[in-house]
Amino acid sequence: MVTMSKELRQALTAGRLGHLVTLNADGGPQVSAVWTGLDGDHIVIGHLMGGRKVTNIARDPRVALTVEAAGANPVGMANYAIVYGTAALVEGGAPELLQRLAEVYVGPGVKFPPMDNPPAGHVIRVTPERIGGVGPWAD
Repeated sequence: MVTMSKELRQALTAGRLGHLVTLNADGGPQVSAVWTGLDGDHIVIGHLMGGRKVTNIARDPRVALTVEAAGANPVGMANYAIVYGTAALVEGGAPELLQRLAEVYVGPGVKFPPMDNPPAGHVIRVTPERIGGVGPWAD
């Protein structure tokens, strides 16, 4: 696990969509737009139902996640972070996580998911192993 800088932590919690890449059974990439948050030193993503990313992570936990960030480098390229890591599926907790993230992504006081008795789903916990991109977190 690598330590996430304060700037990377801010980028991951700023309410900008992330793009989670998992690996299909044939080795090809599968991309999902996701809301991201933090739980200690892990990146967390909520998912209510089954689906391709959950199936892929259960089979192969290697993932990559990108997120745009505020600012730009000296030549004008917009900041973005790439996190390479390993994902773990935690059963349950998705509605609670999504409610917390909705306060950032949708707005204060919103009810999310907008349904009674949502499924427990999964929390995807990403352990960062390598960081790249453009920004103060990149080498």
